[in-house]
Amino acid sequence: MWKLKIADGGPWIKSGNSNIGRETWEFDQNFGSSEEKEAVDSAREEFQKNRFRMRHSSDILARMQLAKENNFSFDLQKAKDETLADINPNTVSEKLRKALSYFSAIQAHDGHWPGDFPGPLFTTATMIIVLYVTESLGVTLSFEHRKEICRYLYNRQNIDGGWGLHAEGESSMLSTALNYTALRLLGESVDDGPDMSMPKARKWVHDHGGATMIPILGKVWLSVLGVFEWSGVNPIPPELFLLPSLVPIQPGRLWSHFRMAFIPMSYLYGKKFVGPITRLVLSLREELHIHPYKKIDWKQARKLCAKEDVYNPHTWLQECLSDCLYSFGEPFLTRVSYMRKKALQQIAEFLKYEDENSQYICIGAAQKALSMLCCWIENPSSDAFKRHLARVADFLWVGEDGMKVRVCAGQLWDVAFAVQAILACNIAEEYKNTLKKAHDFIKASQIMDNPSGDFSRKYRHISKGGWAFQVADQGWQVSDCTAEALKALLLLSTFSPDIAGDPMETCRLHDAVNNPNGGYGTWELARTYPWMEIFNMTEIYADIMVEHQYVECTSSVIQALVLFREKCPGHRKDEIDQCIRRATEFIEKLQNDDGSWFGSWGICFTYGTWFAIEGLSAVGQSYRNSTCIQKACKFLLSKQLCNGGWGESHLSSRTKIATSIRTPIINIKCNYQAYLEKMKQPMQKVERDPTPLHKAARLIMSMQLGNGDFPQEEMIGSFLKNGPLCYMAYRNIFPIWALGEYQKLVLQCELQRPTF
Repeated sequence: MWKLKIADGGPWIKSGNSNIGRETWEFDQNFGSSEEKEAVDSAREEFQKNRFRMRHSSDILARMQLAKENNFSFDLQKAKDETLADINPNTVSEKLRKALSYFSAIQAHDGHWPGDFPGPLFTTATMIIVLYVTESLGVTLSFEHRKEICRYLYNRQNIDGGWGLHAEGESSMLSTALNYTALRLLGESVDDGPDMSMPKARKWVHDHGGATMIPILGKVWLSVLGVFEWSGVNPIPPELFLLPSLVPIQPGRLWSHFRMAFIPMSYLYGKKFVGPITRLVLSLREELHIHPYKKIDWKQARKLCAKEDVYNPHTWLQECLSDCLYSFGEPFLTRVSYMRKKALQQIAEFLKYEDENSQYICIGAAQKALSMLCCWIENPSSDAFKRHLARVADFLWVGEDGMKVRVCAGQLWDVAFAVQAILACNIAEEYKNTLKKAHDFIKASQIMDNPSGDFSRKYRHISKGGWAFQVADQGWQVSDCTAEALKALLLLSTFSPDIAGDPMETCRLHDAVNNPNGGYGTWELARTYPWMEIFNMTEIYADIMVEHQYVECTSSVIQALVLFREKCPGHRKDEIDQCIRRATEFIEKLQNDDGSWFGSWGICFTYGTWFAIEGLSAVGQSYRNSTCIQKACKFLLSKQLCNGGWGESHLSSRTKIATSIRTPIINIKCNYQAYLEKMKQPMQKVERDPTPLHKAARLIMSMQLGNGDFPQEEMIGSFLKNGPLCYMAYRNIFPIWALGEYQKLVLQCELQRPTF
């Protein structure tokens, strides 16, 4: 049975805080009782049976183990509680206690809430390709690992035989070709899989033009494997890295996540690296292409992309530039060997710097796979590559759907939100042990140093005093993660140490990123210009070239700075006041005509609108004095469903048009602050009608499962417009947060009691 290990180190692992937050899985055939093993098998069978109806797993393996460690009776028979008769303070408190008891039971001993973080469905395949090419597959992944990864890939296959870009997506060439390849590299034969899965996948690829139709990211990976030719890839010249930093197209000026993929891809392209051409690779050449491999027109293939994959088509300017580089630039640069050699050497040094400063975790799974391969090419027997291999386990996650490579993890982000949700409840003091552990985790997760050396020359931002999205060892500070962590610490500091633990010493917000228009980005400053987006080469994503500013990040920073100003009114007062003012103006300018805000990291208009209202409320705006909040209330109320809830599809992010679905409970919290602000004003009774809130609260409580959990539902996160994510802890955090606010601000106020 699989065993989840928390804060565990090992050979070749280095940590600055005793591996706090690290999550790894190991297979132990002696672990778990026969009843627990049967329960896991049952959960797997249930997921497999319903995988086309419910696309997301529920983290049953991890939650079952954590609950056992915390002496909580974990009941897999989690039917909804249908006994709710009336809404009153006692009913709400009872529901909150059940929710908080369950949520506390799935907290790890180091204070965080372990969980999956599903994203793109091709991420697992890229790691498999690297391990195969570097001849590390058998060393890194045991038979049990490979078995569970195959289970995951088969579970994620669509009815038509393909794989989508994400769990809810229609089949795409990128995911289908790469996942088929991964299954073959894991040992599956051409006819393996449940219900003829492999032949169906191969047929999908052939029916849609073959692997020459794969987007450029897939072209790079298949070229590395030897199933594609580098002459079929649009140029990614490493010489761009030699340009002065003032040049807008210098790769170091690009958005951090894209930069850390583009630069190693340019290294691979510059070397035209190809792994060992094995018998399996030769077979894949025939399996994935519809024409004989030696007869494929690679010059033409570089321009091909399946229509199912194209979200952000190439511009004519980009096509012209690619043609020029392909016909003239690349032949010239290849002949001028000293330039290429110098560029490759500098990139290798740059990647080594990034590896060391992130403890070989890197900024994300896709970037780690690329950097790890480049590291191996430089020196296959190096200690650096061994440290890379040791960190592969940080990305592997086991659920009832199988084992996958997570895009990353969100340990700090979940804890910061969880603390705020718990503190929103009147009964928070009853869960002081949970709060103390979470408090200690946040304190231990602060990044204590900037990147080493002259980090600005390595295109890194200050990080000392900030917080990462995941663990401190990774080292990439994020503006809203820092803000939310600081908010949680400041809120905890108002409680006695007996309840919340010893307060953290107040420190400056080191990574407050103040852009000229007042908005805040994610990882760092915007270093180049918005027009650079015309050179987006990915085809599958939008807004990937430049660090943009977001309503969510800006709102988080406003809220944190307001709380910080209250605690330390004399510290950098003018600076903080100016930041808050400009950030507030930025949010106001972003509001859409219908009263909503677009959310870039959650789905989508509901999520963005909630953040915007929280930010504006922090600076004293309310329904009474703010037209922005008045318009936002009208928007949210116009989207309430007949059952009292709110629901929004991931398609909202893709189309930028609000699209409703059945009610995911994550979205219900997003309405509360807006409508509560409206209710708190001394206005006419008709304008203070609390009925929508009562209906929403009743719906949340009716959705609670018998063990205090809430059901996992649709995609709730998003990035780059076309890349949905799933925050696994949100299904617990937001109902608790919503009911806590409802309990304090509604049922304890002199408002009309709910009647149904």
